[in-house]
Amino acid sequence: MEEGYGRRTCCTRKKPNMGACAKAKRCETYLCKWVYKIKRRTDGSIERHKARLVARGFSQQYGLDYDETFSPVAKLTTVRVLLALAASKDWNLWQMDVKNAFLHGELDREIYMNQPTGFLNSDHPDGYLMTSADSSLFIKAKEGKLAVVLVYVDDLVITGDCKEEVLQTKENLSVRFQMKELGHLKHFLGLEVDHSETGMFLHQQKYSRDLLKKFGMLKCKPILTLVEPHAKMCAHEGQDLEDATMYRKLVGSLIYLTLTRPDISFAVGVLSRYMQNPKKPHLEAVCRILRYVKGDHDTRRSTTGYVFMLGSGAVSWCSKRQPTVSLSTTEAEYRAAAMAAQEITWLVQLLKELHQPIEYGVPLYCDNLSAIRLAENPVFHARTKHVEVHYHFIREKVLQEEIKLKHVGTERQVADLFTKGLDGNKFEIFRQQLGMMNGAEVGVEREY
Repeated sequence: MEEGYGRRTCCTRKKPNMGACAKAKRCETYLCKWVYKIKRRTDGSIERHKARLVARGFSQQYGLDYDETFSPVAKLTTVRVLLALAASKDWNLWQMDVKNAFLHGELDREIYMNQPTGFLNSDHPDGYLMTSADSSLFIKAKEGKLAVVLVYVDDLVITGDCKEEVLQTKENLSVRFQMKELGHLKHFLGLEVDHSETGMFLHQQKYSRDLLKKFGMLKCKPILTLVEPHAKMCAHEGQDLEDATMYRKLVGSLIYLTLTRPDISFAVGVLSRYMQNPKKPHLEAVCRILRYVKGDHDTRRSTTGYVFMLGSGAVSWCSKRQPTVSLSTTEAEYRAAAMAAQEITWLVQLLKELHQPIEYGVPLYCDNLSAIRLAENPVFHARTKHVEVHYHFIREKVLQEEIKLKHVGTERQVADLFTKGLDGNKFEIFRQQLGMMNGAEVGVEREY
């Protein structure tokens, strides 16, 4: 750890707003401590040991020593959209890491901290604009050249349609900050990226393996379907769990896995409704999801499900219970279409800021003809007078010809994957249509 101490001392010396000084009279100083962490590679091997010197936060007062704090965190949908664009347009993807990003904050007041034991006494690349669609996405468009920087705290993904401009961006960042070159994008936020001649494969193999190992399911018998068709969950049936903490940890871990596994979104979403008081059948259902990963009527509220494709893969999806009871299937589908329209509006804005052409109206496929007629007809229907006004947002977008509602047969409605349990054949067909493949199909070995 001596190397870690020395490296951190060097970093603080280069910052003009940090340094050693004599203690002023009547000046309160804060205690400090070292926080140690082992950073591992995607295969689990140790990359390096990290040491971070921090002030003991419990001795600081909100409003006096600090105000609201936040870090730039990109939306995961933005990450998927950017990767899909890069794959379809054959852009190079580079990854960089800001060394000691927390040292680059600008202090608006003087803060004094005790020196650590052993301390020895002895500093926007131009043209980038923050997008309104995502405050962590920065675009530079000049003379027909496009460069993009996506920020997630101190991790950066850099891409664009001009390799020279991207390399210049990396050089500018290295001049401004201490950067670590990570090469082509392979691992980001726990997501693993594999490149091949046919495209890009996004997965969480290591996370899945660690999850199975953590909960003792590494040697479980795999299954091919998540839930039985027409299976129902109830909040009050079944035996109470002795320890509900394990259930909550399992569901929370599976929620993160849905970042690259839209096929489990519906099942995980249903089971997340029982976090407060889970029963034994709920835990059994969660374990069934783990077995699926290994192989790879309480409120009467409907579930909204939608999925958006860019290129050959899904970039945005949703499986969410509606906040109010719908009096008919038409009403439930109408509400779901309105929520999908909101996501379309945001995605269109994001793609515009990425300088991508948009063809209106954007097709939105719905398997309910009555819901389509309600959205296309501006006349106020008596059957929807009780529907909250904001759900009529879809009607406005259809009239402006920004969205084109199209009918699709129920047997071909891929969004059903996010709203109900399906039989094995239908589930697998829809899963493939989302662009999901087994690791072996793209040369990724599984190590479960």
